[in-house]
Amino acid sequence: MDLLWVLSVSMLAACVAIPMDAAAGSHSLFTCEPITLRLCQGLPYNSTFMPNIMNHYDQQTAALAMEPFHPMVNLQCSPDLRMFLCAIYAPVCTEYGRMTSPCRRLCLQAKSDCYQLMDMFGVGWPEEMDCNRFPDCDEPYPRPVDLLSSSDTAESPISVQRDYGFWCPRELKIEPELGYSFMGVRDCSPPCPNMYFTREELTFARYFIGVVSIVCLSATLFTFLTFLIDVSRFRYPERPIIFYAVCYMMVSLVFFLGFLLEDRVSCNAASPGRFRASTVTQGSHNKACTLLFMVLYFFTMAGSVWWVILTITWFLAAVPKWGSEAIEKKALLFHACAWGVPGVLTVTLLAMNKIEGDSVSGVCFVGLYNLTALRWFLLAPLGLDVVVGVVLLLAGIAALNRVRMEIPLEKENQEKLVKFMIRIGVFSILYLVPLLTVIACYFYESSYRTIWETTWVQEKCRDYHIPCPYKVESTSRPDLALFLIKYLMMLIVGIPSVFWVGSKKTCFEWASFFHGKRRKDGLVNDSHQVLQEPDFAQLLYRNPNTPIVRKSRGTSTQGTSTHASSTHLAMLDEPPSASTSRAGSVRSARSKMSSYHGSLHRSRDGRYTASSFRAAEERLPYGSMPRLSDQSRHCSTNRLDSLSRHDSTLRLESQSRHSSIRDLSSSTQVVLGVPGNGIHRMLDENGAPS
Repeated sequence: MDLLWVLSVSMLAACVAIPMDAAAGSHSLFTCEPITLRLCQGLPYNSTFMPNIMNHYDQQTAALAMEPFHPMVNLQCSPDLRMFLCAIYAPVCTEYGRMTSPCRRLCLQAKSDCYQLMDMFGVGWPEEMDCNRFPDCDEPYPRPVDLLSSSDTAESPISVQRDYGFWCPRELKIEPELGYSFMGVRDCSPPCPNMYFTREELTFARYFIGVVSIVCLSATLFTFLTFLIDVSRFRYPERPIIFYAVCYMMVSLVFFLGFLLEDRVSCNAASPGRFRASTVTQGSHNKACTLLFMVLYFFTMAGSVWWVILTITWFLAAVPKWGSEAIEKKALLFHACAWGVPGVLTVTLLAMNKIEGDSVSGVCFVGLYNLTALRWFLLAPLGLDVVVGVVLLLAGIAALNRVRMEIPLEKENQEKLVKFMIRIGVFSILYLVPLLTVIACYFYESSYRTIWETTWVQEKCRDYHIPCPYKVESTSRPDLALFLIKYLMMLIVGIPSVFWVGSKKTCFEWASFFHGKRRKDGLVNDSHQVLQEPDFAQLLYRNPNTPIVRKSRGTSTQGTSTHASSTHLAMLDEPPSASTSRAGSVRSARSKMSSYHGSLHRSRDGRYTASSFRAAEERLPYGSMPRLSDQSRHCSTNRLDSLSRHDSTLRLESQSRHSSIRDLSSSTQVVLGVPGNGIHRMLDENGAPS
């Protein structure tokens, strides 16, 4: 019965130990405040200072921590226990920032007297109350000097102040299981709406981002649909531009969704009944925020990787002279890098729980409040992509410029090569300038984020009843224009893809698409259409004295026999007159094809060497074309008397079939002028009217 009475008294004491003015909120501006704990009433002092020695935020928190010791105090196991507990949880208030601790003797005496009773109730002596942490003295608490007012002390209050760091306000506290963090404090989250800007500024920024995202979404969607209309038109080395456009199409789509959702996903709702304000969403507990983050971060990183792959393909086409088929054989490796690396980074951030809501744009991203994540998961990958891409781009442009300077070309081809180099340069500048601006904005945020946060704490410390910063050297607030430029550059970096696909041919394709007149594959592979410009890859190996041979405009990427035979037929001179027989044409074709067989040797990696061009030059010296034409006419006249038209037809078919087989084994698309070479295909695209 006595035990029940003791427990009842203990529970009653625990209830009344809660601060009487708990409903009034937290303590007052970290100054001396009246003691509201019932357990510490009637002491030689009546005012205390927070935070206390145990780093409790306010008296309500201190009362909850004292609750396990209430039975021992009520049973009066030690006359020193009550004073010792109040010295720790509600210390006497002296000057601002000055802490007084009880003597070690007082701690040891209270612990030895109540140790057995505490063991009976199952209460252990906390590590925070280890007696060795207190000064070794034998004085009562409070000391007489502690009871003097701050005005009676010779020491200035400012000289004894100390930096308490950032204390998370009660309104911004979050449940511990969510793993939130803000300014290095766990279980805390930034306020929402944004802590730096007013609501009017945020409204303007949200509509600005929404308009820019619509423009970028339209541009990248146009690029992707142009690709779908004619898939065979965009081959390597320019195929990565399409995937690059798709990535930034998804990025702009996420920002557009953020504009529609406002802050419903990026912010947690307020709970007035629990004294909780609206805070920024963090972690992966919010499924919608997690999904937006995954799509936005993955495609942002993938877009930058695809640009690096684009520079790699340009480098392979310009420097080692790889053809489209040789580059396309590495497509699986390109896709593995472009999608694999961003995937690994995204999963890593999910595992580290580094997702943060952006109350400005309404999306969820990384590095908005965590500087470590900003530096390692945004600045480092983007900076590496820029360095690698610029090096490869400059090497490719230098190789093309060497071709223009060292190899004599016709005036028309010189102009096309110069235009192509300008096209590559303009496209690269349109990509690099926005990306470098975004990186510069991230660097600026990384450098000034701490100052911005300190300024915010200094302005809001009295409203939140938290310690104000100590000795603030400089204050600064971010400019809204900086954030608007960052979001603008993040979105318009995908618009340069329209510059690449924009041409007369694109207009004709869209006109044909809307009129229902889509081109057939047979028209694309028409072998009788003759190009009006030479293959620039062949010109790298050609002797300047060798005549330029015009070739077929076939578009087959697999080197079929039909395409090979049509290429050889395109090498013939102008069609013979009516008086010339087909047999003479066969002999003329045979003589010409014998001059071009085995012109290049194909290596295992898909590249070609000019090992046998010397033989071609010996067989077909400069100026031999008229003699071949005269000889073919003479032979055709003699053969008219002995060969029938039927025999000529059989020979033509046999020769065409034989040439197709030999072309598959020894000829290459680079020398025969097939648009398989990467640079040649892009020159065709730049020069073709439709």
